[in-house]
Amino acid sequence: MDGRPPTPLAPEPRRRFALGLAGRLGLGVAILVALALLVSPLVGQVSIPAIVVYRILFGQPHPCAGFASSAFNCAAAPTIVLQARLPEILLALIAGAALGLSGAALQGVFRNPLADPFLLGISSGATLGASAVFVFQVGIQEADLALPAFAFLGAGGTGLVVVLLARSRQGSVETLLLGGVAIASFLSAADALVLLYNPVLGLQVDDWLLGGLESASWPVDAIAFSLVAVFGTLLALYGAELNLLQLGSDVAQSVGVHTSRVRISVILLATLITAAAVAFTGIIGFVGLVAPHIIRRTVATDYRVVLGGSALTGAAFLLAARDISDVVFPTSLLPIGIFTSFAGVPVFIYLLYRQSQSVTMGAA
Repeated sequence: MDGRPPTPLAPEPRRRFALGLAGRLGLGVAILVALALLVSPLVGQVSIPAIVVYRILFGQPHPCAGFASSAFNCAAAPTIVLQARLPEILLALIAGAALGLSGAALQGVFRNPLADPFLLGISSGATLGASAVFVFQVGIQEADLALPAFAFLGAGGTGLVVVLLARSRQGSVETLLLGGVAIASFLSAADALVLLYNPVLGLQVDDWLLGGLESASWPVDAIAFSLVAVFGTLLALYGAELNLLQLGSDVAQSVGVHTSRVRISVILLATLITAAAVAFTGIIGFVGLVAPHIIRRTVATDYRVVLGGSALTGAAFLLAARDISDVVFPTSLLPIGIFTSFAGVPVFIYLLYRQSQSVTMGAA
């Protein structure tokens, strides 16, 4: 004994332990998602026996064998399962993963637990694009293509404005947050002005604002998955840089992180991945707010884990909202955003209360 106090657990073993624990918990989240995938095909507005659903999924030639034809429409069952339910489930997973990943990245880059994909006015930009399609009937003959295209352009254009703010000398965290609020207010006013042109068709915009999975189809899922996979993979590579940003810009720069470049890249990718989601689902709130907090409180705070974990949790969250919607109101087609808001608003109020007890923003 040399009289020196015992040293704490070395950083490297501690990091390996944390990542190992996070990996096990992350595997648990993945298993829960897999279990949800087994249950979700059973949930829908049309009642189909579970054994028939699984026979259809596994490609058996006579899925209705042993069931009376009068009990349900057996001829329509394969179409319902394969062309309606499965694409809807996959779109919920894709959009939920995109929103969860985007929310985690924005909370990391702003060092603010209240940040989410719609903080910077991205949703307002998408809404303005959708309003142009509905009210002015732009590309009305190709509405299935025009609506997501204009919503994506509106959201992406808003993100580019925010990126320009981030590139300016005054592009601090506070400037970006306040700039996002100002942009959102301006776009909301512009949207209200557009809706005055044709108030009747504005009702369709209101339905779109609450979010939904009605546009789901195999081609839509393929496009959404391609966009989210590309942008999401690039965004997930910034986990180490986001960890360093939590220590402050000065500390991050001292170890070689180009903070301005990282901030711009993360915001741009988060905007694109959010735009890819809302273009096909409409505005679905609070997924990007709730998912990262679940991971940080139950799994790890390391952003190399938080980003992927938030994507999984967001996917499970939105899929659960879809299932609850169909179970609680099986005969009605209610917007899925209603159920995510019911879950997200209490969490937001709780976080707002906690933030009022401490510092609300990180240093630039």
